[in-house]
Amino acid sequence: MLKSSYTENKVEAGCDEVGRGCLAGPVVAAAVILPKHYQHELLNDSKQLTKEERWTLQSEIKRDAIAWAVAEVSAGEIDEINILQASFAAMHRALDQLTVRPEFLLVDGNRFVPYRDLPFECIIKGDAMYLSIAAASVLAKTHRDELMQRLALEYPGYSWETNVGYPTEEHRDGIRALGITPYHRKTFQLLPAQLELFD
Repeated sequence: MLKSSYTENKVEAGCDEVGRGCLAGPVVAAAVILPKHYQHELLNDSKQLTKEERWTLQSEIKRDAIAWAVAEVSAGEIDEINILQASFAAMHRALDQLTVRPEFLLVDGNRFVPYRDLPFECIIKGDAMYLSIAAASVLAKTHRDELMQRLALEYPGYSWETNVGYPTEEHRDGIRALGITPYHRKTFQLLPAQLELFD
């Protein structure tokens, strides 16, 4: 069972992002404030869950959370500011949208750019330790997967409906055959030899 909170009595928001290693699509972050002493038997790091479990949890998290928000940073912005800064920006945008102001932030990972004046704690593998971070990972993952499935209809041939933009062989075969789309991250190594894609 994951832990329900890090502090005794502060309003905590868990933050996580998905899509950092993708070749295409935005990086997506979520912020979630759960009730104190919240418990959930199934909720865990989104990578440890099946697709069906994530979709079930998505609706339960949205129902149970005191506040939640999801935000994106586009491929173009990632190319401008780099993926690490884009990940922080996505988390900040999600926090901006929360309808309840948190007093403390729990952030998955080992680095974070401070948000306003709020104290925070970075937790490596926090999405497998704290419910609020796990909830954020589920909301970010389901949002991004749904988005990439829609984009797969707009740009078929890259297998985004299954790889959601990650560097699979099918994705790279699509790049070789069709070139790149507006959703590809041009500063990433799209092909192992980084062929002349941008002429």
